[in-house]
Amino acid sequence: MRTTIHLPDDLLVEANERAARTGRSLSDVIADAVRSSFAWAAAEERGPVKLPTFAGGRVHPAVDLDDTAALLELTERVD
Repeated sequence: MRTTIHLPDDLLVEANERAARTGRSLSDVIADAVRSSFAWAAAEERGPVKLPTFAGGRVHPAVDLDDTAALLELTERVD
């Protein structure tokens, strides 16, 4: 859809620079900025995400979080 908007000069310059730097059109850069703004506002309206916690709170001493192969093996093991 075609429409006319008025942007402050400094914002238009920054949007044009970003478009040139990323090889995208000015319309795409502005559309992405508006989408991002709407997504941010929606997240603020939802409030903080509550993550479940479990008793203990510690990693088992035998688990090395830097060893992804071992972690994968532990998660796939069927006891």
